[in-house]
Amino acid sequence: MLETHSLRAGHHGGTVLHGVDLAVGPSSVHAVLGPNGAGKTTLLNTLAGLVPVASGRIGLAGTDVTGLPAHRRARAGIGLVPQGRRVFASLTVAEHLAVSHRRRPTAWTPARVLDLLPRLGERLHQRADHLSGGEQQMLALARTLLTGPRVLLLDEPTEGLAPVIAAEVLALAGRLAADGLAVLLAAPRPAQVLPVADRITVLGTGRITLTLDGATARRDPARVLAALTPTHRAPQEPR
Repeated sequence: MLETHSLRAGHHGGTVLHGVDLAVGPSSVHAVLGPNGAGKTTLLNTLAGLVPVASGRIGLAGTDVTGLPAHRRARAGIGLVPQGRRVFASLTVAEHLAVSHRRRPTAWTPARVLDLLPRLGERLHQRADHLSGGEQQMLALARTLLTGPRVLLLDEPTEGLAPVIAAEVLALAGRLAADGLAVLLAAPRPAQVLPVADRITVLGTGRITLTLDGATARRDPARVLAALTPTHRAPQEPR
């Protein structure tokens, strides 16, 4: 559904992503792991059209979307739930849903979103800044679903959430993949995402250091942890 070939991108003339090759299939969760500074957010923002591509290619369902601006990629089916949620503090839940729902037909409607996320239905008339962190994350997810994505980009969706709520958010990602979406999920650590991931990619300083299918990663999590741990050579004695 979504693929990159030799993708290079960065900010203000600097390069953050160095030749990233990635593929996200439909009905699957692909987790991108890496510490802070590894390039995870830059990767998702580049896919969404918020960071310019320096070189390489982005394909969506066989169509080259590399040169499309962000709003056209969104219309083509790439939906981003950004890190930190970024909901509109002064708008109620109902107002968020109304603003986000497209006039053109999609499979996602406010009623379907509220069926998936019933807690939002209980908070319809509350402002976003009166919601808990978990509720805000669900609102950010609902807002993106209403754009009718084929690919869902989740940038550290469990950041700052209690473990129980984080597990609930990741379970939702698995349910959405089971319904046919291609889900690309960025996370700093493997423990939470391994149970739901169909594929794991480890990113280090903008380069892929490991790619495994989810079953292999669950059988041998040490390989994932090793890829996440930078190796430091001891300094040699001067001769």
